[in-house]
Order: sequence, then C-alpha cells, then structure tokens
Amino acid sequence: VQLQASGGGLVQAGASLRLACAAPRAITSTYNQFDMAWFRQAPGKEREFVAAISWGGRDDYYIDSVKGRFTISRDNAKKVVYLQMNSLKPEDTAVYYCAARRASAFTTRQSSYDFWGQGTQVTVSS
Repeated sequence: VQLQASGGGLVQAGASLRLACAAPRAITSTYNQFDMAWFRQAPGKEREFVAAISWGGRDDYYIDSVKGRFTISRDNAKKVVYLQMNSLKPEDTAVYYCAARRASAFTTRQSSYDFWGQGTQVTVSS
C-alpha cells in the first residue's frame, strides 16, 4: 500500500514547485483520520522531516529551514496532500516522500508513520 507522490522536477534556484500526494485506496475511506507529512532525503544524508499537517488541516509543522517558503495543505475531499515550495534553494535538492499516520500527537519520528510514497525527485540548480 503506497501513497502516490508527484510534482518533482528540475528547477533553478528561486523557482517554485508544488508536490502532490494521493492516498491509496486502502485508506481513502478513512483519510480524514490520518495526519500527513512530507520527508526528504538528500544525496548522502539521512531522510529528514520537512512538514506535517493534522487530519483536519488546522495544525501544521515545519522544519526551520523551510519555514516561510514551504506550505503544506490537504484536500480531504480529493484525498490529496500538497507541498507548495517557493524560493527553492540548491540545498532543497532531495527525494521527497509523503507519509501518513493515524491522527495522534505531532511527531517527526519516521517510524510513527504507517504509509509511505515512492518519492519524487526535486533538483534545484544554482
């Protein structure tokens, strides 16, 4: 059971991209019971938390390095979570993964997320 991430690409520094992640059929009927998150893994580095949004969309969380540039949102009717990325920097280059977990207290711990997407590559050139 995998989430389907899309929207990655090659852009220049300062550009914008919007990633999307669709829920698999296995959780669409209970999608609004899941917190959603984005993680990323840069070459040679460990995967890290980027952003998360609560099941109802009221609460969101960001890693410090993307605050003010990235916005996470969700459309529970369409079962999709988005990551709007503005003012992209070369250090944002990574494979971006979406993840889902049954709604609970906020956490960046990857092991707490039950479902993962296959990843989408984002490359930012200087």
